[in-house]
Amino acid sequence: MAVSYGLDRRGVPAAASFRLWVAAALRGARRQRAAELAIRLVGEEEGRALNRDYRGKDYATNVLSFPAELPPGVRLPLIGDLAICAPVVVREAAEQGKPARHHWAHMTVHGVLHLLGYDHLVDAEAEAMEALETRILAGLGVPDPYHWPAA
Repeated sequence: MAVSYGLDRRGVPAAASFRLWVAAALRGARRQRAAELAIRLVGEEEGRALNRDYRGKDYATNVLSFPAELPPGVRLPLIGDLAICAPVVVREAAEQGKPARHHWAHMTVHGVLHLLGYDHLVDAEAEAMEALETRILAGLGVPDPYHWPAA
């Protein structure tokens, strides 16, 4: 896993935290093979440009997932890239009354699951993805992000 920074690192978790969260997501999704990915931590401007250019939405969002599209027959452990918008993650955590570290963990796990093919476009898929996220995060000591504050 590689982490790159498109903004000042102050207030952003260390690369070791992202490694922990990615490993938990891969284990939780029962990913048996090795997996490689890159995480880019971005500011609002870069996050907005990525969301606009790749999703047609002209605003910065918390996490964007770019699954690897390997040519047929190419077998690599690359699963894709994540772009996590630091200002959005920090703002959402404050708005939701959550510790920022918990929200960082959630957005990382959420993004990795997207790279592995999980989605939340239809209700049944959303429920399955949210249940998996909740279980993975619980293993990291993070309360259920979908029922905050935790009961």
